Order: sequence, then structure tokens, then C-alpha cells
Amino acid sequence: MKNKFKKILVLGSGALKIGEAGEFDYSGSQAIKALKEEKVKVILINPNIATFQTSKTFADEVYFLPINEYFVEKVIKKERPGGICLSFGGQTALNCGLALDKEGIFKKYKVEILGSPISSIELTEDREKFAEHLRGINIPVPPSGSATSFKEAKKIAERIGFPLMIRAAFALGGQKSGVANNMEELEEIVSGALSVSPQVLIEKYLHHYKEIEYEVVRDKFGNCVTVCNMENLDPLGIHTGDSIVVAPSQTLNNDEYHGLREASIKIVQSLKIVGECNVQFALNPHPTSLPPPFSSPYGRGRLGRGMDYFVIEVNARLSRSSALASKATGYPLAYVAAKLALGKSLLEVGNKITKVTQSFFEPALDYVVVKMPRWDLSKFIGAVEHIGSAMKSVGEVMAIGRSFEEALEKAVRMQSGLFESVTDHNFKDKKELKYFLYTPTPKRIFAVAENIKRGVTVRKVHQLTGIDPWFLYRIENIVNTETLLRRRLRKGKKFLNKEDILKLKQTGFSDRKIGKLCGKTELEVRDLRKKLGITPYVFAIDTLAGEVPAKTNYLYLTYHGGHHDVKPSGKNAIMVLGSGPYHIGSSVEFDWSSVYTALALSKY
Repeated sequence: MKNKFKKILVLGSGALKIGEAGEFDYSGSQAIKALKEEKVKVILINPNIATFQTSKTFADEVYFLPINEYFVEKVIKKERPGGICLSFGGQTALNCGLALDKEGIFKKYKVEILGSPISSIELTEDREKFAEHLRGINIPVPPSGSATSFKEAKKIAERIGFPLMIRAAFALGGQKSGVANNMEELEEIVSGALSVSPQVLIEKYLHHYKEIEYEVVRDKFGNCVTVCNMENLDPLGIHTGDSIVVAPSQTLNNDEYHGLREASIKIVQSLKIVGECNVQFALNPHPTSLPPPFSSPYGRGRLGRGMDYFVIEVNARLSRSSALASKATGYPLAYVAAKLALGKSLLEVGNKITKVTQSFFEPALDYVVVKMPRWDLSKFIGAVEHIGSAMKSVGEVMAIGRSFEEALEKAVRMQSGLFESVTDHNFKDKKELKYFLYTPTPKRIFAVAENIKRGVTVRKVHQLTGIDPWFLYRIENIVNTETLLRRRLRKGKKFLNKEDILKLKQTGFSDRKIGKLCGKTELEVRDLRKKLGITPYVFAIDTLAGEVPAKTNYLYLTYHGGHHDVKPSGKNAIMVLGSGPYHIGSSVEFDWSSVYTALALSKY
């Protein structure tokens, strides 16, 4: 297909903030790369000088200007682009695009919106219209209503009943959202939400429901694939950006997985999305115990035998979840979305990982990915550590392993060296430990492990936290492995054999952690491990689980293996160290410098 556009405008996300971080530098950069391949002149608006997408050698023209209607119109008037991309700059770009369309700017300058039509974006952003649309195609949404004042909100609350989830429309990162258990809390949250948005959605709070996400890609011809499905370790109520997320999902049965996949495709098809879309579901883990408020007329989703679900949200744009799905599967979501926005079909866009298949192949994963958020709440005086439906994390890490335990323990260590294992903690006493188990905070995963270590049953922890027993049993396995080692050492066994060390490594323990348990240094454990021939295997993310040979640079190490997917580079190679997860003081500027270092080195 020949591209008809000579010049395209791409909107960035502006300054990094909680809820909009490096994921939109990634998506914008991928989009620019895809458009440049089609011989299109790319105009970028983004005032963030630290991002890779604003580099001198990338877009043809870069305007360091605010992402708002006034300045974007000025650029459109000057550059006269044929098309504009709204979905690669997060909520900021999307809101700006909606405002420009409302003012008739696109029509005035004959600018075509590339990707999903504006009507689809408006549907997903307006909570009330979105709920009505889904009910119209027999997709269940929680009992809800929209309000523009507290008076209206109060009426809805009286009709539905507490507890309630309150969300602000057109807001990023769940800003000013929260759970209200009574009228006093409702008034506080609604007034806060209406201070940043003209509309709030009030819906029944689905206590301890699982949160499941699907990343769906669709072209303008109606071809559709689900690229990745993910499961939040935390139940509904914790923003997905603040939750530990696992890909692919581990606790769904076959009916649930395919039923939700079918529903996500049905939604995306009905909205006529072009490009990438994120669909978030609430899944009842105990469908037989569905309480009365969820009966007719609101609807119940029935998939397979006794399964109940509701749709929580649809993002008709790239998001933080999209960046995770893209890296977790190796499927270049933003790159493919940009190609589809130009009018190409999935059959025409090649898979950059395999180099032989096309983009309509759904990835199959033979590994487990764990995303763990990174917070810097201690740097904000007076900040509440409690996490909920409004995102507070400043970044995240992604760990890959061949077991959940291996990936989880890696993720804990990637948090800039705060802890070596999920079994480490700094709780002062039983009272504090109890608080951090009952209350969702960044420390909850460590409180879960410590409570299990102290004899609290998996069933009890599940009742208190809503975390699926499958994950809790995996954490219990880590705890038991450590406890067993301590017990054997107390009985006088001083040295570990090959079987002991291999089991510890496959369960995710680091050499430093093993050393602490055995009274040895990290290097002593490493030397012993290497003498016994226990070293990790290098595997590649191949998107199709080895079905087709992969040509990828996405690698991970695992102790669950027996071969290497790649050969060592040897002496003719240089290692570049990045800065790790974002934290205050270390952000996207080090992505920029690392990328340019790598590009410069590759020339030599």
C-alpha cells in the first residue's frame, strides 16, 4: 500500500509526571521510527528536552512547546501536516486532540486524525457514554452513573449503595479517584475529582475482584489480535501502574482466558479502534457468591460455567501497560500501531523479532514476566504511603524468569538494591507487620512473605489481601525454601551441595542472599557455584515460544534451562550500563544518554 501522507504531526506527552513517564517517550520514538520508514516528514511537539524522541537526528522538526490547543494550532497553521497522531503522547496528547477537534481546528486546516477515529476516543473517555455503549453490545459494566456535581453523585450513591469507586473522566493515572465507604468519603473524593475534571463516574466497587488486562491490536480492515494478557497480583482497587503485574496471566482457567479474550476483541471491533488498545476487566474469583446489587438491570458477564466479569476501562491509546506488554512479548506495539495508523493491514507489517512472520501472529510466551513498580514516597514530606486507584509510582522494573519465583525475586532486587529477597523486611514489630498486611502499600508484598513465615495461613492472607492463592503459594515456596535451609544449617550442615544451590537459584535467590543465610560472602558463594558448574543460561524473548527462530536482542538469564539461545559476543563488545528504574533524580535523561552511547558505539 502506498502512503498518501507527506507530513505528519506527532504529539508527545510533555514533561514527565506520575502517570506519564518514559513509556510515552518509547511509544513516540517507535511511532516516529515507523513513520520515517514510510518516507514521511515527521513534525514533533514535545517540550521535554531529556527524551530520545526530541533528539536532533530523529524527527524532521521538533517544537519545544506545551501540548495545548493554542500552541498545537500555531504549529498546524505553520507546517500544514496532512495527518496527526494523538495516541502516542498519553492522556495529555489525547485530551489536546479532543479539544482541537471540538474547536474545529482539524477541519479548518484539513488535518486527518490517524489511527482510531475521534468518536471512538470520545466514547472511551466519556464514562457514561462508554458504559451505555458496552451495555448496547451485551458487555457488562459495573452498576454506575456519571455526575457533574456532588448533588448528582449523592443520588447515584443512594441508588447503587456503598462501597463505591469514584473516577475522574479525562484524567491520567487515576488522578483524584478513590473508594468511598460512606457519604463523607464520597463528598471528599467527588469534590477532588471535579476539581480536575468536569465529570466523575461513580460505580459499584468490586471488592477483591481480579484485575485482568488485554492488549489488543486492530487494523482498519477489522483484523484483530490480542498481543498480551496480563494479571495484576493485587486485586481491583490498586491502580495497575501501582500493582505488581504478571504476564501472561497465571491463575485463569481456559474458559476465563479465552472468554475475556473474545470479549476484548468484541469491544475493540465495536469501537472501530485502529492501532493499539488496552482493555481492563474485573473478574469475580468466587462467581457463586455474587451479591444482589449485581443482578439485572445492570447485566452480568457469563463466560463458561459460572464465570462473572465486568469491563472497567478501555484506553484507546498507548499506555504504561502497553510498554510492559511490548517489552514482555517482544512485539513492537507502538511501531505496529503507527504503521496501522497509516492505513496498512496487519498482513503488511512484518514481525521485527522473527523477521519472517507478520504482525498478525499472536505471541506465545514460554517464560514469566513480573513488573514491579518503584516508588519514591519517602521524598515527599507528609505523603500518605497508602496506594489505591490513583497512581503514585514513578517508574517500574521488569523481570523475566522461567518460574514466577525466579522472576519475582529478580524484580525485588531490581528496585535499586533496597532488598535482596521478598523475605527481607524492616518491620519494627507485630503491630507494624499487621498494618502493612491489612493496608495496600509498597511494603505489602514483604508483609505477605513475613506473615507466611510466621505461620499465617495462605487462606487467611488471601481473605485479607484478595491476592490469589496461586501467587501466595509461590511466595510460600520461597519462604519454605529459605526456612528449610536455615533449619539444615542449624543442624550443623556447613556446606551446600550442587542440588541445594541449584534449587536456591531456581527459586530466585541471589548469591548475596545465600551468603547471608550461610554466613559467607557473595563472592564465596559465587566461586562455589561456578566450581559446581551452576551458571545461568541465556535465553531470548522470541514471541512465538521457539516455534519460529527469533532474531532478537531481548535476552534474559535463567537457571531453568540446559542451553544458550545466543553465542557470546567475545572481546569485540562493550557493555553499557543504564540507570535502572526511574526515581527522583534519575529519569529519562539517562535513557537518552545510554541510547546515544549505544548508537555511537555501534558505528565502530
